[in-house]
Amino acid sequence: MPIYEYTCKACGKNFETLVLGSDTPKCPACNSEDLARLMSKCGFVSKSTGPGGQIQTTTSAGSSSCAGCSSKNCSSCSTSATIG
Repeated sequence: MPIYEYTCKACGKNFETLVLGSDTPKCPACNSEDLARLMSKCGFVSKSTGPGGQIQTTTSAGSSSCAGCSSKNCSSCSTSATIG
């Protein structure tokens, strides 16, 4: 299910919300529907075989917080630290 990032044009609050089907999202701060959808930064995990046959894991994450914590930096999130 898609989670989108928005900024409210009425009060300026940035937030994430789950959008189901034809639901119209509303700002949690002021209940306005005058929103702009933001381009979300995403992360990835890449696994490859390195020298000596060892598995190497490379991760990259955006600056928005993930659903697993309130951190703004996913490298500090214990959820992403255990991937691999």
